Amino acid sequence: MRRLFAIILVCALIVSVGVGCKKAAVTPTDQVVNLGSIFGMTGASSSFGIAEDKGARMAVDEFNAAGGATIGGVKTTINYINEDDTGLPEVGASAVHKLIDQDKVIGIIGAQTSMVSLAIAPVLQAAGIPMISPSSTNEKVTLVGDYIFRSCFLDAFQGRVMANYVWNTLKLKTAAVLYDNANDYNMGIAQIFKTSFEGLGGKVVAYEAYTNEATTVDYKPQLTKIKAANPDFLYLPNYYNGVALQLKQARQMGLNAPAGGGDAWDSPDLVTIGGAAVEGAIFTNNFSKDDPSPLVQSFITSYTTKFGEAPAGVSSLAYDATGLLLDAFKTCGSIKGSDIRDAMKNTTFSGIGGAYKFDENRNPVKSAVIIKIVNGQQTYVTTVNP
Repeated sequence: MRRLFAIILVCALIVSVGVGCKKAAVTPTDQVVNLGSIFGMTGASSSFGIAEDKGARMAVDEFNAAGGATIGGVKTTINYINEDDTGLPEVGASAVHKLIDQDKVIGIIGAQTSMVSLAIAPVLQAAGIPMISPSSTNEKVTLVGDYIFRSCFLDAFQGRVMANYVWNTLKLKTAAVLYDNANDYNMGIAQIFKTSFEGLGGKVVAYEAYTNEATTVDYKPQLTKIKAANPDFLYLPNYYNGVALQLKQARQMGLNAPAGGGDAWDSPDLVTIGGAAVEGAIFTNNFSKDDPSPLVQSFITSYTTKFGEAPAGVSSLAYDATGLLLDAFKTCGSIKGSDIRDAMKNTTFSGIGGAYKFDENRNPVKSAVIIKIVNGQQTYVTTVNP
């Protein structure tokens, strides 16, 4: 009987304690979500990929340091995951599946090149995950679908800018074009320049192609034909490493026409490899370190302090692309891809490239600058508005 009474007493105490206690308030813990990027960290244009990765990382670090975003009442910061596409579409396609399926990213910054972006954009469109490329200028990229954006101008715009500058400012009447027919970027900008220059009244006297500047080192066959055509201007809408070799070989064979190209020239390696052969050449770009804007100068100072080197134009584009997507993420307060996409479409974000506004195909309406190589340094020439 005593044992039974003791058991009853213990049970009563347990019930009494259970009824009398209240659950402690549960404070939501901070959460971290993943943001992916796909850049060519190795391969023929790795100088660009490395620079873009640094710009994106800097934007993520600043976002987190400022407190991140509040999503569903929970403080949310970003874990940044970069994948190397090595400059190859098939590698980029594999990387994007990993970022979607394993890392569950809320968005993608990249790809760097148009040909890789064209490989990953359909995958992201189907998955409903926003993508914003800092440097893929081929028009087809954003036409894949409404989840695909870019922070750079189009090939068509910079091709027209250079054609107008050569015809109206330099007063040159004939041009030759040498381009890589294995790359969507090179082919697209080459065709736009040709069409625009001829539309102004100029004449393209030679239009020569080669295949894959990642493996091509001898451009003399094409340059020989170009020299025979005696152009006033040589247009090279190719990447900096190929351009450096092309101009060295052109100058060695006595082809001394003024030369120009697009934003793929924007690397210190252009001068490192090309030396005196690139002196005086001009190219279109998204950014100039000589821009007196306080925002631009602050970015240059912060970037240089962080990485020990000045930013390239693509660094600023990746910084803006990442900042814009994260600003949309913060504004919509959601990790849902369609919500982030809608906030990006209606963005009021202002970055290094100015105030961003997208057209109906999610391309930014923005200016271009013309840069000239003077004494081995990039020198600002002029700004061309849309």
